[in-house]
Amino acid sequence: VQLQASGGGLVQTGGSLRLSCAASGSGFSSNDMGWYRQAPGKLRELVATITSRGRTYYVDSVKNRFTISRDNAKNTVYLQMNSLKFEDTAVYYCIVYATATNYWGQGTLVTVSS
Repeated sequence: VQLQASGGGLVQTGGSLRLSCAASGSGFSSNDMGWYRQAPGKLRELVATITSRGRTYYVDSVKNRFTISRDNAKNTVYLQMNSLKFEDTAVYYCIVYATATNYWGQGTLVTVSS
């Protein structure tokens, strides 16, 4: 299983980016998926998750700014990020939760200039 994340880049404060993470293979429609991020010098933190039924969770710092969604037909999870702040700068990682192990994407860098 491989996860390919994309969509990161450089954006100004207040701007938007949309991250995508496509999972190879099939059968992920029953798996929960999510996004983590790791800022320089900090621990990796959970950003958002979405269950197989579409229930979402967001860390407080991104509520009302970020939206997680998924397309099961494409085995893809998205993270729409609006009103970006300098403190959102980080490497963003997608994750697919599975029973035996979790699968991680390679990370995509988001840089928000102040």
